[in-house]
Amino acid sequence: MPAPALSHPPHVGALRTAVVVNPSKVDDLDGMRHTVTAALTAAGWPEPMWLETTPDDPGAGQTAQAVRDGAELVFAGGGDGTVMACVTALAGTEVALAVLPAGTGNLLAANLGLTGDLATGIEVVLQGGRRRIDVGAVGEQSFAVMAGMGFDAHMLDATNATAKKRIGWLAYVGGAVRHLRDRPMRVRVTLDDRPAFTCRPRTVIVGNVGRLSGGMRLLAEAQPDDGLLDVAILSPRTLRHWLALGWGVLRRKGAVPNMRTFTAARVEIHSRRAEPRQLDGDLIDAGKHLLVTVRPKALVLCVPQPANDPDLAHDVAATDRAADEIRSDSGVGHPPVELGRHVALVRDGRLSGPGR
Repeated sequence: MPAPALSHPPHVGALRTAVVVNPSKVDDLDGMRHTVTAALTAAGWPEPMWLETTPDDPGAGQTAQAVRDGAELVFAGGGDGTVMACVTALAGTEVALAVLPAGTGNLLAANLGLTGDLATGIEVVLQGGRRRIDVGAVGEQSFAVMAGMGFDAHMLDATNATAKKRIGWLAYVGGAVRHLRDRPMRVRVTLDDRPAFTCRPRTVIVGNVGRLSGGMRLLAEAQPDDGLLDVAILSPRTLRHWLALGWGVLRRKGAVPNMRTFTAARVEIHSRRAEPRQLDGDLIDAGKHLLVTVRPKALVLCVPQPANDPDLAHDVAATDRAADEIRSDSGVGHPPVELGRHVALVRDGRLSGPGR
């Protein structure tokens, strides 16, 4: 049974808001300011505070300042690094997080069914869908989607930033190809208080929700608020293994070849050599050790209605249609259809998205 959600009727009572934005990730910052401010004002909300990130502070300090200044909801406008910084600052508070997709990749936006459409991100907030979700913790940082060690972080590191800006998540294919034939890791994995086991995977992914950039659902059983982390250990050895794994993830008919999955509240990974690591699509320092713990229901997240559906992006198409009024009032059209937006909404072999 779906967990209870924090949901309210459409266009909930006005809230004090702040926008934490990475100016280097937004092509038209003035246009974003106009669209967000106009939409909130039209709904009877006060104008938001605006705080820009810096190279020294990707958003955690600005978010903490917004909370001190009375914000009840914080928009994260940027890529994965901006969103993760906001998650870290807001976890454990009653202040809600909303995502305004920007940048070359945004894992949390993909899991909400949002890809590059500012108006839909605003409409999600105004419709009032709220969900308390778990977050993962690595040291002092918190993440909402997933952490990884090995191939996934190699892929991120090898992906060209210019290509990401031009073609979006498809640029990661190039980064992945460069590391398909790397040697496997040698790791010891401990899940909660169960006996440790050793394996030789290409990557270990620890997730709270299951979609990758582009919308492919790697962790099909992941629930955002069950108090558990989902662990995927991927062990392909050859190109044929990789193809079988990818096809298995897409089809979701029974077990996925070359992938084992587990659940735990505490996941510890030890490697024989330093390996690249990532949190929510953002690289952190390479290391031999990754300890991930769960913080149950620590974050209030703005989600498309119905807010209590197990799939956070269940009916984002309806929200997208409702956002036409915001587009009309702000003078911006619907963004071009992106492949990633539709892949994110594939269910049971059928495509469901805006206008479907």
